[in-house]
Amino acid sequence: MKCVIIGGGAAGMAAALFLVEAGAEVCVLEQNEKLGKKLFITGKGRCNFTNACDVDELFAHIVTNPRFLYSSFYGWDSNQTIDLFEKLGVRTKIERGNRAFPASDHSSDIIRALEKRLREKKVHICLRTKVSKLLTDAGADGKEKITGVLLSDGTAVSTDAVVLATGGLSYPSTGATGDGYHFAEETGHRIAPCRPALVPLVAAEAYIPRMQGLSLRNVTLRIPYEKKKEFKEFGELLFTHFGISGPLALSASSYIGSALEENQKKGGEGLSASLDLKPALTEKQLDDRLLREFGEAKNKEFKNVIPGLFPASLRPVMLELSGIPGEKPVREVTKEERKRFIALIKSFPFTITGTRSYNEAIITQGGVSVRDVNPSTMESRRVSGLFFAGEVLDLDGVTGGYNLQIAWATAHTAAEGILKK
Repeated sequence: MKCVIIGGGAAGMAAALFLVEAGAEVCVLEQNEKLGKKLFITGKGRCNFTNACDVDELFAHIVTNPRFLYSSFYGWDSNQTIDLFEKLGVRTKIERGNRAFPASDHSSDIIRALEKRLREKKVHICLRTKVSKLLTDAGADGKEKITGVLLSDGTAVSTDAVVLATGGLSYPSTGATGDGYHFAEETGHRIAPCRPALVPLVAAEAYIPRMQGLSLRNVTLRIPYEKKKEFKEFGELLFTHFGISGPLALSASSYIGSALEENQKKGGEGLSASLDLKPALTEKQLDDRLLREFGEAKNKEFKNVIPGLFPASLRPVMLELSGIPGEKPVREVTKEERKRFIALIKSFPFTITGTRSYNEAIITQGGVSVRDVNPSTMESRRVSGLFFAGEVLDLDGVTGGYNLQIAWATAHTAAEGILKK
């Protein structure tokens, strides 16, 4: 069987590997000058290639269409991904949150191991090769059937099956053009609206940039975004010159993206967000602590007592938002003022007005509608012989290796689907 893989990223290389190991003749068409260009920068160059959790945990960390991945995740779980790379000669390690990395902390080890095996198995790897169109014909049953692909130089390549593994729109510098969406749309597939995801968030308030560079650990971010829906998560957050970044902000972006778009369309001012700066303490415990601090420094001014509570760049902002004059002696701070200050600590307010662009997005949310794809085989329901894998599909998860696990698992399902045909 002849198979053409369009895209030499994580999903494309994995699909090629699974197919060639089973005896298929495989050709990978990659428009870049090398394979795995986006994979190279994944995890800041360290490549968090999966998450070593059980299958139920995998599903819990998928944001869009988790049920569609049932066959894929049970057919190829994270343990199998780790075993695969170990067998390919990549020593791996597990870090906090079950995140799996190459032991060297170099994403190039993952790419090199895959490419080495593909070349050993005589996979045809065509770099700097751009596809312009999928070629189809009406089958005996009247359904469209893949016959080949047309390259941008006019060359037609005949094939029995095509795996569309072109990725999304994030990090355009790596060659992400959205071509896969066009190929799918031209052959009758629906495309779920695309947006940047796992991306920093933009905030409205002028006091946010004043804290640029401040990283807060062990805080809780809360963003109500739809009727009875709320993003609420504990972790780490970074203030920037435009808003917030860091793990909490990135994860939040994947949940609130659609609601943010709707808010913008309606001319809204954004989504209200808040930070619990001391989630381990109740309001009563905080009040007791403040009273203790005040009692030990009765004659001190309020501005000179709060340094023990917050990092330096956060202090003037907290002072400003508290409404308590900094020069006020702590012995004169009223119970009501103290109560308002505690409320500020437990719910530090700001407004999310949008996300940053695809240039800063780790993944793309949206893509080829899973309603047009058979989840057991990854084959198109509209075009026989056309299969999908990875980010081109309307599937995504939070940070932690889950999106690459989607790539490996859907590539495996696509390869199995092709071999069954």
